[in-house]
Amino acid sequence: MASNPPPKPGDPVLLDIRDLRIEGESEDVWSPIVKGVSLKVKRGRVLGLIGESGAGKSTIGIAGMGYVRGGCRFTGGEIWFDGVNLRTLNERQLDRMRGNRVSYVAQSAAAAFNPAWRLMDQIVEVALIHGVMNRAEAERRAVELFRKLKLPEPETIGRRYPHQVSGGQLQRAMTAMALAPRPDLVVFDEPTTALDVTTQLDVLAAIKEAIEDEGAAAIYITHDLAVVSQIAHEIMVLRHGETVEWGPTEEIISRPKKPYTQALVSLRAFRKEEAPPAPPAPLLSVEGVTAAYGGAVTVLHDVSLALETGKTLAIVGESGSGKSTMARVVTGLLPPVSGAVRFAGAALPPRLKDRTKDQLRDLQLIYQMPDVAMNPRQTVEEIIGRPLTFYFGTKGAERARRVHQLLDQIELPRALATRLPTELSGGQKQRVCIARALAAKPKLIICDEPTSALDPLVAEGILRLLVGLQREEGLSYLFITHDIATVRAIADEVAVMFKGRVVRSGPLETALAPPFDDYTDLLLKSVPEMTPGWLEGALASRRMEGAGQ
Repeated sequence: MASNPPPKPGDPVLLDIRDLRIEGESEDVWSPIVKGVSLKVKRGRVLGLIGESGAGKSTIGIAGMGYVRGGCRFTGGEIWFDGVNLRTLNERQLDRMRGNRVSYVAQSAAAAFNPAWRLMDQIVEVALIHGVMNRAEAERRAVELFRKLKLPEPETIGRRYPHQVSGGQLQRAMTAMALAPRPDLVVFDEPTTALDVTTQLDVLAAIKEAIEDEGAAAIYITHDLAVVSQIAHEIMVLRHGETVEWGPTEEIISRPKKPYTQALVSLRAFRKEEAPPAPPAPLLSVEGVTAAYGGAVTVLHDVSLALETGKTLAIVGESGSGKSTMARVVTGLLPPVSGAVRFAGAALPPRLKDRTKDQLRDLQLIYQMPDVAMNPRQTVEEIIGRPLTFYFGTKGAERARRVHQLLDQIELPRALATRLPTELSGGQKQRVCIARALAAKPKLIICDEPTSALDPLVAEGILRLLVGLQREEGLSYLFITHDIATVRAIADEVAVMFKGRVVRSGPLETALAPPFDDYTDLLLKSVPEMTPGWLEGALASRRMEGAGQ
């Protein structure tokens, strides 16, 4: 059968990927990671790529730039961009195209920017390197994009360094950097995953408006179906490097055909069962805590919280609201200026170094990013075994036996004990972090955004595991998150924080039920829904409420 003719320059289809095949290397063995994927992106349109971790989303997205990461290689297929097969170009030809006609927006703006350079210098750099415009023109273009992306003080924000703007502002600045040379195609790689819902709404709206105004084509990579449904014209669902389903956004959302897509659409039906009555005395009490960094910047203002044994208190709020700072105070990493933290009725020393080994053991943490929470040179057995030796003196065969028991408890194969973190998936890494916390036999585990970096199916598995462990071990959780769906799934009690203060608290069924204070109302209205036009409606509602104040 004759193959389709190659597209021509200027065709409506800007990017045409045909039967793409990519392999990755591990321990000198090459294995397929993209298995014959084909897709098309038209000018002025957005294609959403969605699927779990390891599905090949980012690999396919950056392949649209003619690029593969280290340890990967093209083994087949064609990548046609504006009538040119990128597979036939040399590196010099590809370099002239990348950053100019095709640009990339990474997931972590904080990691993508050079902290020693001002924003403006970095945003105009690509346009200057490619000779698209001179310095004055590039700066005018940057200010125009700052304004379009609704960044504050667009005329002067470029003078700031990356650490002087918020996460949401930095993400929009990186979008400005990608759009500055007026590219034909932009690849967005999870650009709002790490943002709280209110910031995510602003960034998502700014990105959508900028794409439409610029007339660029885009690939939008995410694991959040609600987010991609607001920005993409079409959605391709991927799993294990293969296409599961591909079609118009409304069809994928409303009438998914494949079981995997149906599972993605119906996620977050999980809810924990009501916890049994707890003892009257709280396990953890935070009493009138005020905390500051450097003795000057106050970040917590007279905060009081209480958590009962065997229950989950979710602390929710946007970035900068004080959630993680509260965790630092509880763990002794940041002594409060005033107030106290009590555990099991006794006051905890404010400083970590002054706490007893038992006090350290009783409070354990699970971090947001398992990649940076584990030593990459230690095996799973060493990572889980360290608290066993530190707290209980367990060594040798007995330690290995306990590690295997803990792996059973977190539903991972015992064979993983000899592996390094780099050989595990994101979900497996987070389960190992949970096992490490369990090894200390704690009474309270502080969970700091433990599912925000995971795809929805894996995240739900982690939540189910945590709830099961709570039921079996009588654990209490202080669960820090910006995800309202997670709060509804796992919390018994909720505390909403805003600018270092608790603005609302109580049992789940009342804390997230009307009537709401203004901030909680905004928070709940900012949670993306898989409804066409939701984004525009949410923004219109916000503007009307702002006009009425």
